[in-house]
Amino acid sequence: MPPPPSVIVLIPALLRQYVDGRSAVRLDVADDADVASLLDGLGEGRPLLEQRIREETGALRRYVNIYVDGEDVRRLDGLATAVPAGATVMIMQSVAGG
Repeated sequence: MPPPPSVIVLIPALLRQYVDGRSAVRLDVADDADVASLLDGLGEGRPLLEQRIREETGALRRYVNIYVDGEDVRRLDGLATAVPAGATVMIMQSVAGG
């Protein structure tokens, strides 16, 4: 039996503490996966990670950008952007200082 379809999620340094220090996480995905369902899976059992990525409403925090195979989801269909099996999803956080 072949393995289930999956994607690789690249985790920025500031969020790695919530995924046991890993720089990448492999997640199984459904055929109709989108960014929202992917984030649901990533955040399952990781409430602090979820809080760092999305607002209570489920919207992306304004300083978080997500890319699916190099394409910014904000310029596509946002959280409804399709995530095909084999895709690489990158989470990026803006860092501000002064």
